[in-house]
Amino acid sequence: MTVIHPTAMIDAHAKIGKDCYIGPYCIIGPNVILGERNHLFSNIIIGKNTTLGSDNKIYSFAVIGTDPQDLKFSGEETYLVIGSHNTIREFVTINRSNQIAESTVVGDHNLLMTYAHIAHNCQIGNHIVIANSVNMAGHVHVHDYVVIGGVVGIHQFVHIGTHAFVGGMSAIKKDIAPYTRGQGNPYETVGLNSVGLMRKGFSSDTIAGIKRVYKLFYESSLNTTQAKRAVDELGELSPEQNLFVEFVNNCDRGLST
Repeated sequence: MTVIHPTAMIDAHAKIGKDCYIGPYCIIGPNVILGERNHLFSNIIIGKNTTLGSDNKIYSFAVIGTDPQDLKFSGEETYLVIGSHNTIREFVTINRSNQIAESTVVGDHNLLMTYAHIAHNCQIGNHIVIANSVNMAGHVHVHDYVVIGGVVGIHQFVHIGTHAFVGGMSAIKKDIAPYTRGQGNPYETVGLNSVGLMRKGFSSDTIAGIKRVYKLFYESSLNTTQAKRAVDELGELSPEQNLFVEFVNNCDRGLST
């Protein structure tokens, strides 16, 4: 049974799924769609044009689905899509996109800690941990299973590859390769996220294969173009090696070193 506190304000054009809980002083705007079993604790604002899947927990004073903080935005009907089984902690802010053609997207099974900000057109994957006070500019892409430490600033259009570990207090201006770990301002890649990969069930052979490719780009005297040629000499690549190389090939902002 859905429970809505009498102090909550819900727009007539919002749709609320089964077995939701909407706590005191929540405000839900037009064209918001909540799936089943979403729990909104109290004092939460969901602006408009926002869709949530099921089984999300949103804690007090989170503000999501509001206009993008972009001077180019001129009031278009833009969107935010959030998946299922996410935990969104206190004071998190998530903006809608700045254009009709693309929504801001947050996937499934993510933990967004207190004061995190996800800006317009960001694409957040699945099983991601974003720690306290992480601030993303627009169009950032964070791939699955990434962990981002606290008080990190991320420049617009940056991509962070799958299973990367980003240490706290970092400033990210370039793309971060999958499976790597690093920290700092300027950001420095210091090695593979080997502990994280082992915890996720990667075999020793798989990690060793990733490391062979990693060394060509990060621990050799080769530049990126030369490292790409050297990868071709390795023969048939594993899926993880291929993913690493494809990410490097598609870097638009350059690769964090």
